[in-house]
Amino acid sequence: MITKKQIGNNGENRAAEFLKENGYQILHRNWRIRSGEIDIIACKDDVIVFVEVKTLPHGNSETLSHVLGTIKQKRIIETAKYFLYKYREYNDNYIRFDVIVVDMPGMKPVCHLKNAFSE
Repeated sequence: MITKKQIGNNGENRAAEFLKENGYQILHRNWRIRSGEIDIIACKDDVIVFVEVKTLPHGNSETLSHVLGTIKQKRIIETAKYFLYKYREYNDNYIRFDVIVVDMPGMKPVCHLKNAFSE
């Protein structure tokens, strides 16, 4: 039987491949600090993109809103700030927070939601 972790890892792999196919350079995957984690950090056209990946084979828009609530968004933003503090070479880049939804019924198999949230 496939575990939730395996489903999530598969979704993250597919999201990373999707980004590469669309001209993004993957800088980091599963970048974490004590207070949070960012699934994928990518770059394209001087934009640093912090990507949250959600694999929801049985989900819907309500499920997505629940799993990507305000607390989760704040945690991602704070983690991104620490990343930018640590890697100052990216400080002049624009930043964006995207969500990639994988396998959610009613959506493309890999659906890229650009600018899904902001600070």
